[in-house]
Amino acid sequence: MSATTTISTHVLDTSLGAPAAGIAVTLHARNGSKELGRGTTNADGRVTSFGDVAIAAGSYRLCYDVAPYFASSRRASFYAEICIAFEVAAEAQHYHVPLLLAPFGYSTYRGS
Repeated sequence: MSATTTISTHVLDTSLGAPAAGIAVTLHARNGSKELGRGTTNADGRVTSFGDVAIAAGSYRLCYDVAPYFASSRRASFYAEICIAFEVAAEAQHYHVPLLLAPFGYSTYRGS
């Protein structure tokens, strides 16, 4: 049995010091607008699976629809959507993309 490549994400609201639950996240191939998968952050701010998606080496992006998240708590924010483009260099690995979110800024890195 061959190992598969997986992608996950974790969103933390650094302005509250808490996970950001309820954010819709879509996975796309960067070379097109076709949506490959979608999920919503759980109570811990995580999307652990984007469905039964075959991930090959290449360019991808995760898009986070953050406007409704901030609107639900009546907080002003600068970003309506945040898209993170990244490379899957090797298959049969796990790619974890954390997003540290605040109303007027964000940061990301490759997690483990």
